Amino acid sequence: MTDKIGLIAGNGDYPLHFAQAAKAQGKTIITVALDGETNPELKTMVDSFTWVGLGQLNKLIDIFKKEQVIQVVMAGQVKHFRLFDLLKLDLRAAALLKRLPNKKADTILGGVAEELGKEGITLVDSRIFLEKFIPPAGVLTKIKPDKEQEKDIEFGLKIAKGIAALDVGQTIVVRDRAVLAVEAMEGTDQTILRGGKIGKGDVVVVKVSKPHQDFRFDVPIIGENTITVLHEAGARVLAFCAGETLILNIDAVIKLADTYKLCLIAIENK
Repeated sequence: MTDKIGLIAGNGDYPLHFAQAAKAQGKTIITVALDGETNPELKTMVDSFTWVGLGQLNKLIDIFKKEQVIQVVMAGQVKHFRLFDLLKLDLRAAALLKRLPNKKADTILGGVAEELGKEGITLVDSRIFLEKFIPPAGVLTKIKPDKEQEKDIEFGLKIAKGIAALDVGQTIVVRDRAVLAVEAMEGTDQTILRGGKIGKGDVVVVKVSKPHQDFRFDVPIIGENTITVLHEAGARVLAFCAGETLILNIDAVIKLADTYKLCLIAIENK
């Protein structure tokens, strides 16, 4: 790992937490901020900050090459629907999209990683520096799942892993061994709210990793907003994969979950 690291920053708090952790390791952070996605607050936390349009692949690569960056992290999401809204593609991005077999988010981002690699720039695991926010198996909260909820977790885990294997989504909402909502492009929060409405509360949410999750650009994340959404949906349990899920502000997340009497449980992804 070099002293200089590149950051392709999407939305949410993940890029801010990454920057804070990288700075604590003495890293110089060269940031590409994505128009309409990146939190402008990040600018105060990094050494270089440049806005780039989603379709400006060549500009993105040129920034890192000029700064002699050879390792880059992607942190934060890009809203899935915006991947279909690339109205200002440069020639390199247009050529990339044309040769991709499909337009899934992972496929597009994998293609970007390949383009970076052609220029001697390696995309690395975005969880780097953040290991303390990835909990092992066990219940994190004061509230533990009851017997019925344990059955829902076991049932939901099998279904969620099947959906994730198809690259449809990674979160489902269940109640009494019935699937109420499955995540697609609307994202985790909307899936939870939809499932909670259908189930009239008291639902169990299961969030998993894909069978071959590429942690360079796709990390399951839980934050304080997730807990607020769970509370709004009337959910009682959130089960997620141990050793693979990043919980930003983990102490604050657990405290908020305890306040709302929610159960957070990390489960082995067998």
